[in-house]
Amino acid sequence: MAQKGVQLTQETFSCSICLDLLKDPVTIPCGHSYCMNCINGFWDGEEEKKIYSCPQCRQTFTPRPVLVKNTMLAVLVEQLKKTGLQAAPADHCYAGPEDVACDFCTGMKLKAVKSCLVCLVSYCEKHLQPHYDLAPLKKHKLVEPSKKLQENICSRHDEVMKMFCRTDQQSICYLCPVDEHKGHDTVSAAAERTERQRELEVSRQNIQQRIQDREKDVKLLQQEVEAINQSANKKVEHSEKIFTELIHLIQKRSSDVKQQIRSQQETEVSRVKELEEKLEQEITELKRKDAELKQLSHTEDHIQFLHNYPSLSALSESTDSSSINIRPLSYFEDVTAAVSEVRDKLQDILREERTNISLTVTEDDASLSDPPEPKTRAEFLKYSRDITLDPNTANTQLLLSERNKKVTFMKHQQSYPDHPDRFRYCYQVLGRERLTGRCYWEVVRKGRVYVAVAYKKICRAGCGKVCGFGRNDKSWALDCSKNSYTFWHNNTETPVSGHGSSRVGVYLDHRAGILSFYRVSETMTLLHRVQTTFTKPLFAGLWFYNNYGDIAEFIKLK
Repeated sequence: MAQKGVQLTQETFSCSICLDLLKDPVTIPCGHSYCMNCINGFWDGEEEKKIYSCPQCRQTFTPRPVLVKNTMLAVLVEQLKKTGLQAAPADHCYAGPEDVACDFCTGMKLKAVKSCLVCLVSYCEKHLQPHYDLAPLKKHKLVEPSKKLQENICSRHDEVMKMFCRTDQQSICYLCPVDEHKGHDTVSAAAERTERQRELEVSRQNIQQRIQDREKDVKLLQQEVEAINQSANKKVEHSEKIFTELIHLIQKRSSDVKQQIRSQQETEVSRVKELEEKLEQEITELKRKDAELKQLSHTEDHIQFLHNYPSLSALSESTDSSSINIRPLSYFEDVTAAVSEVRDKLQDILREERTNISLTVTEDDASLSDPPEPKTRAEFLKYSRDITLDPNTANTQLLLSERNKKVTFMKHQQSYPDHPDRFRYCYQVLGRERLTGRCYWEVVRKGRVYVAVAYKKICRAGCGKVCGFGRNDKSWALDCSKNSYTFWHNNTETPVSGHGSSRVGVYLDHRAGILSFYRVSETMTLLHRVQTTFTKPLFAGLWFYNNYGDIAEFIKLK
């Protein structure tokens, strides 16, 4: 039926519309074949345009082609169903651009299911079968399909690399120790893998422990956020209640003042109206009197004039007009002045108290939600932090050891790589951990050491007050000498009383702005306490003076 080497698959006889084997196959004018129902359904959707196209090549036909079953193709499909040729590998078994292809397949390559580290070949399921059946091949190492098998070949000797040179830290073949790796410390790759596997497990344990620690820290931070939100909500509710009461009080006072003004208004209006009525009555009387005198003035009878004049010329007492004082803009000036005075005083109070409120919000929150400052060592240990030193910050005269918890001031420089975080001139080193919230740690020292905290942005390239702990506004440090202490901040020295001790405890309450140093023995003796405002996370630090051999170590607290 097919020429040798030609592979007939189900795809060859599938309808591109339903993706199944052809049913009642028809061939349209462009040469492509479909199920009769599939192509009819497709063209029914194009009936309105009266233009019919091929779903594959998009060639158009007008009018709609008459479909006739392709009998030869139908017979061939039926034969394929009976012979099982349609069971050829499905598309998803072929290797794509991102897949590892079988090296034994010819033509269209299938996906590899395994790679052999001995043969350095990748196999599909069919070509892999001999590795399961033949005894010599069963010993070969099979791994997940890999595109990097050729990286296992020695570029010099073209041999499989099965050894490892510890001297040069690279994989080699069995011929390499004869020439360029002669005399080197070499082991089998399996042995080196075993050793590295142990180190890997230790690293994983450390990572998992750090993950647990960080998850605890995240949980604590989440609890702190919840506490902050709850406290803030309570304070907002309380503040709103107080201001509402204040508003009601002002409204009540406003109503009283309004009533007072209206009452005074009524009294003044009544007084003016009463005076107005008296004046109106007097005007009426005077007009009447004037009319009578006018009439009398026209009397021709002298005797009659003289007889009536005495009674008509006498005037009633005039109303006192001295109380009339028109001042429409100043009737209630005393009330207005009093209200304005109240307003001005209230503005002054609010303006003055605004700063106090903003400054005390954090302190009030802390006093309401935070536990009191610890007193005993057991209480301090509740806030213990595990401090590790950052090698990238260490001055080259400092040797880190004990998992980066211990530092020794060396006479000779250490071979550290260049790093922008490294202190170049000051013999200093910073810890890795960002210190926020409440933290406590202890340092055991031998010799003169500055026990410090600093912001991360502290200068690294300078010396003295530019970079030295305590010599600038970005760090705080306790100078621990043999028998005395001195505290430094912003290049200001503060003497500290107390006998020298090899162990110093440091307590930090970042939010409250508290930094305390303690001499640790059977009891906790406060050496110096700082009350300030920290604007960024802090980092623990150590600064060595000029005495080679001095040592300091961050103690793991239990």
